[in-house]
Amino acid sequence: MRWHPRTSDTFASPIVETQAWMRQVPLPPDLPLINVAQAAPSDPPPEGLRRAIAEAAMEDTSAHLYGDVLGLRALREEVAQHWSAAYGGGLQAENVAITSGCNQAFAAAIAGLCGEGDQVILPCPWYFNHAMWLDMMGVETLPLPTGADLLPDPDQAEALITERSRAIVLVSPNNPGGVEYPPALMRAFFDLARRHGLKLIVDETYRDFDSRDGPPHDLLADPDWDDTLIQLYSFSKAYRLTGHRVGAMIAAPGLLKEIEKFLDAVTICPNQLGQRAALWGMRNLSQWLAGERAEILARRDAIVAGFPVLAEQGWHLRGCGAYFAYVEHPYPASSLDIAQQMLARSGVLILPGTFFMPDGAEAGRRAFRVAFANVDRPGISTLFERLTAFRPA
Repeated sequence: MRWHPRTSDTFASPIVETQAWMRQVPLPPDLPLINVAQAAPSDPPPEGLRRAIAEAAMEDTSAHLYGDVLGLRALREEVAQHWSAAYGGGLQAENVAITSGCNQAFAAAIAGLCGEGDQVILPCPWYFNHAMWLDMMGVETLPLPTGADLLPDPDQAEALITERSRAIVLVSPNNPGGVEYPPALMRAFFDLARRHGLKLIVDETYRDFDSRDGPPHDLLADPDWDDTLIQLYSFSKAYRLTGHRVGAMIAAPGLLKEIEKFLDAVTICPNQLGQRAALWGMRNLSQWLAGERAEILARRDAIVAGFPVLAEQGWHLRGCGAYFAYVEHPYPASSLDIAQQMLARSGVLILPGTFFMPDGAEAGRRAFRVAFANVDRPGISTLFERLTAFRPA
């Protein structure tokens, strides 16, 4: 049977594909697996949050019923207050939609903005689920190459814009590159999008692990921000709620009313227990989250400090921050082949750069994404030891 090209012609999920490697490739018996493939907390939420979820499940009967399509009103208000304080804007609950994870927030945004044959600009290396969804929506992805520092150039983006372009997507801190986009660069893309009547979609899933102490940009302080900006967020990384699927979208109320139709048709409402967990986390876990951020930044520092042993062998560290490092290897073989060899011979599961680039892109053949957030500092040292000793066949 021939499946519809929108699904059959896009690539398989890299996470699903690498999980298949785990079933097919015999692992070295003397080397415990080091998994730097998936960017997700491996530990459960802190005990206080788990108790809050249990209490809601037992005592709040509304947590088991359908809720508002755009999410729990108290959570929307809490997000608006936090974002207003953090970015210097004046958000209201009507600017906030709660979604079933940040992936659904992106899917809903594209559904509200694009039709078949429209175009969206994605800097590459890109977050693979963004490219997959655009494929499945019949939307053309316009790859925007990034420089040696993994930062995109607004002038190059402007050269890609056509009458069919609808949006530019930025991810900061970046997945897969780890880099943090400077405020001036964010403003330049905002101005570019506004000048051409496009939407700027900013995915800030990893904002809680940004190394900067001030606001990462001033876009929400613009009095007319909502004519251009759509901001996306995930509660999964901050509060370890990956399985509960809770995200958020910040946008103009008129756009959210249109997106409400998509959300109603797909999930009806976000996960009720997950929303209550996110609300409890925002109200009670600021100090705990600061500790989580400090640990992630310490692991980032460990990557930077340990990298010279690989640099001596010709590796290059292109970007490092939040959950990720993006590295280039010195070997002639493709990163896709090398990644499978690393799993079989070194017990390291890593994602090749080919998963974050258009088909055939040479830059993808040379790169890996290292998701180091689940590896403690001693584990990072072990990772470097194995990569240093590795030689491809």
